[in-house]
Amino acid sequence: MISIHRYILPRVAIAWLLLSLLVGGVVFWVEIERIDEKAAALALNEAHRFPAELLQQKKLAEIQAHMENLTRQHFGIVEVYDANRVMVAERIAPGQEMLEESLKQFAHGFPEKDSITYHRLRIDDRWVLQVLVPLRDQADKLSGFLEGVYIVDRETEAGIYADIGYTVAFVLLAVLATSLVLYPLAVALNRDVVRQSKQILRGNLEMMAVLGSAIAKRDSDTHSHNYRVTLYAVALAEAIRLDAEKIRQLISGAFLHDVGKIGIPDGILLKPGRLDDDEFRVMKTHVELGEDIIRNSGFLSSARDVVACHHEKFDGGGYPRGLAGKAIPVVARVFAVADVFDALTSKRPYKPAMPLDDALNILHDGAGQHFDPTIIQAFEDIVLEQYTMLHAAEEEWLRGRLEKVLGTYYGI
Repeated sequence: MISIHRYILPRVAIAWLLLSLLVGGVVFWVEIERIDEKAAALALNEAHRFPAELLQQKKLAEIQAHMENLTRQHFGIVEVYDANRVMVAERIAPGQEMLEESLKQFAHGFPEKDSITYHRLRIDDRWVLQVLVPLRDQADKLSGFLEGVYIVDRETEAGIYADIGYTVAFVLLAVLATSLVLYPLAVALNRDVVRQSKQILRGNLEMMAVLGSAIAKRDSDTHSHNYRVTLYAVALAEAIRLDAEKIRQLISGAFLHDVGKIGIPDGILLKPGRLDDDEFRVMKTHVELGEDIIRNSGFLSSARDVVACHHEKFDGGGYPRGLAGKAIPVVARVFAVADVFDALTSKRPYKPAMPLDDALNILHDGAGQHFDPTIIQAFEDIVLEQYTMLHAAEEEWLRGRLEKVLGTYYGI
């Protein structure tokens, strides 16, 4: 339950935050757009009221008087241009001289089709709207342009932020209330998904184990061998500090390493004596057959490195590709040590179990040739403890031990 809460709660909190930011941004944009529309409407209204004839007749005194009236009412700066876009007059409201200096850093543009245009700017911690509208005479002929710089007053700006705050707070409360209602349902659904996912995962692992055991039985091997090899391999992987994903690949490979033997004829697979060259050539094909079997399964394909490379040798003398050194995947190098060790120390119908010291001598002599020397050294450090625990253990105990390992690395 705790893990479910840890999984869901951060996502709910992030969704809550993102939704609040989104709504706040939308509210801010809507409010600013309203101010834009207000400033544009004011400028357009003034343009309609502006006597264009004054501009045509160059009556500067009367133009200045009209502009002074505009700066008293709505705008901090007013400029008038003729039809050739040359400034005729400018009026700056008292106290707005610095605003004029600040505006010089922004490019000045005229509408291409003599239509209204405006730019929203942030100057000296104030919202400023620069509005430009055409001036037309009674015959609808373009006489010039009126530009007004509208300054959003502090009260209006404070109202915008207050609206944003109220809206965001409302959204936060609404989302919180909705979350409180839906959260138990989300937890229950998530718990059900997790349970079903674990069942599927357990089923896949059981399928691998059954398939591996079926091949082992066909090869006159035992369940216990597969269990021990997997446990030896995991202990060795932990000793060399492989990450969890690599260890999961190793476990899959341990289950399925010889799966390709299902395609080897019984006359070769079960032959009690030494294989001749042609028979051994056929036997070696079990690696490619194993790769083909798992290739089309997303879950089983995690075993590929072990299936494909567990017969490679560190000096390049193995098969099927003749890989050498660290070109051999590390999980295959680890598995090769565990597999050979358990094969040497296990009793078979055709041979007795080899003593521990003799088996270790064979592994040690093979370091640098068959095996990775670093992995052999790590195995020698842990082998006595693992051998004492696993060698004579009953099959049921080994299965229980393996289930604990699966629980650690697969969370089941």
